[in-house]
Amino acid sequence: MVKETKLYEALEVDPGCSDSELKKAYRKLALKFHPDKTGGATSEKFQEISHAYDILSDAQKRQVYDQYGEAGLSGEGAGGHGGMGGLSPEDLFSHFFGGGGGGRGGRPSGPRRGKDVAHGLKVTLEDLYKGKTTKLALQKNVLCEKCDGKGGKEGAVKTCATCHGQGYRVMLRQMGPMMQQIQQPCGDCRGEGEIINAKDKCKFCNAKKVTQVRKVLEVHIDRGMKDGRKIVFNGEGDQAPGTIPGDVVIVLEQREHARFRRNGDDLFYDAKIDLVTALAGGKIQIPHLDDRILIVEILPGEVIKPGDLKAVMGQGMPTERHHDFGNLYIQFEIEFPTANWTDVAKIEQLRSILPPAAELPALPKGAHIEEVSLTEMDPRQKARAEQGHMGDEDEEGQGPGVQCAQQ
Repeated sequence: MVKETKLYEALEVDPGCSDSELKKAYRKLALKFHPDKTGGATSEKFQEISHAYDILSDAQKRQVYDQYGEAGLSGEGAGGHGGMGGLSPEDLFSHFFGGGGGGRGGRPSGPRRGKDVAHGLKVTLEDLYKGKTTKLALQKNVLCEKCDGKGGKEGAVKTCATCHGQGYRVMLRQMGPMMQQIQQPCGDCRGEGEIINAKDKCKFCNAKKVTQVRKVLEVHIDRGMKDGRKIVFNGEGDQAPGTIPGDVVIVLEQREHARFRRNGDDLFYDAKIDLVTALAGGKIQIPHLDDRILIVEILPGEVIKPGDLKAVMGQGMPTERHHDFGNLYIQFEIEFPTANWTDVAKIEQLRSILPPAAELPALPKGAHIEEVSLTEMDPRQKARAEQGHMGDEDEEGQGPGVQCAQQ
């Protein structure tokens, strides 16, 4: 026996009514008392009807209400008439009759939307520079064409009477002075909310309602697109009964390039040149991303120093959706001669061509002078020197983080 009947009385039904009787009663009363038809005079009555149906149409809330009344729903989020845990009165009306809430602030309602599916697509910097169209094959669920996504013959699919189509049952267990709710899959329908006799099941999808197919998408990569760019295929996600398919989202993943680095619409290139070219000028070749060879001239007298950064305007990446280009920045590394020079005549000739060396400052009077020479280091000495140069060596041989204790 139910604890309270207030909500059943609001819908003018008996406590033992079925889901279909409950739904039919709500339809009748909602049409009769909708505020748009009565000029707002029945707004409170309409909210009362919607509040009652919001609770009684939910199998879990109905079971709690039947045993404990509305007081037992305080933790269920049912709230009062103006703050229901389910749909608002206008949304509930829209759900049944397909229209809006009459312009009274109700949000549009309809089938839920499926999840979007993201796929990564590896691309090269050349693909992003020149543009490319590629094909991507993927597997997706579609409604079974044999049973039209119903899972069985027409009229053979029945809503589970035990769980009222929820797919689960709420069991109440006494825990001392408290009542604990336990949600368990419905054993009669195996958590599916529907029951189909074995002889009526769709043989094509085995009552799963969907089948898997291979879908090939043609992905168009525009010139200038960037790493992480998303290309959306609307409605190409998995299909399911009563669900609007989500989108398939292709995410571009740029591979690392052997020659260029990209920053926005600009390209960066490291160029190695010999000492003669750095001092006297010359030409370098840069293979670009569209198979062109850029010939970059270093003018005589334009001395290039190690680490210098120069620009070639308009030779970077194309800008997406525009007819413009970024810049190409070249950072120079100077390759010095590796062999020791012993030809005194060539050394003197070089001295005569290059600007004179800076003169040493005058020595202080009475300074103690000692001449020393440079020495090649063995690997161990070199590693120790490099560590010290980077500032990693601890002072006085102490290990990292060691401090003297002070009183």
